[in-house]
Amino acid sequence: MYNLLYYLFYAFFKLFFRLEIIGANNLPRKGGVIIAANHVSLWDPPVLGTAIAGVRQPIHFMAKQELFSPKFFGYILKKLYTFPVRRGMADRNAIRTAIGLLEAGKVVALFPEGTRSKTGKLGPAQPGVAMIALKAGVPIVPAAIVGTNRIGKPPFWLPKLRVIFGQPITIPAGEADKNTIETVSQQTMAAIAALLNTGQKI
Repeated sequence: MYNLLYYLFYAFFKLFFRLEIIGANNLPRKGGVIIAANHVSLWDPPVLGTAIAGVRQPIHFMAKQELFSPKFFGYILKKLYTFPVRRGMADRNAIRTAIGLLEAGKVVALFPEGTRSKTGKLGPAQPGVAMIALKAGVPIVPAAIVGTNRIGKPPFWLPKLRVIFGQPITIPAGEADKNTIETVSQQTMAAIAALLNTGQKI
């Protein structure tokens, strides 16, 4: 199912939205890694997943618990390597799942803002992404998704989509203390902001 959807999404986004993937060489070919991206649309997960899957797969996404009901839809999401998180609280199970996947050498895609931006502007990071990266000891690859918030909206309707991957952010060794989490969070968001700025100018 996963491979079939990848090819279908790739063809769909290429044909109708002229999907452009920039900086894919910045994605590590092996080992655990977090892909941290901005979030402005429900289209972001499939677009980001399609861009990553050309290099690494499967990609594990964290999605809000509500999406796993009804059970059939939850079954489909799990088949697509998505695991639930309870928003508005520190979900220890979701954090442990993400860390376990990363320690096993998997790719986990996360949205540091924790929710979609209603304005399209990059919001502040929640501490989760930095904390998970520090505890798992894996790099963070910043990514910018450009154009998804304009899908279906005049006069664009079928806007050109871009996904831009930046250089991996090396995570410092040591404890995941508050100051280190804040530093890594700010570094991640600054990298995403720079990529967004680049993507919007192309």
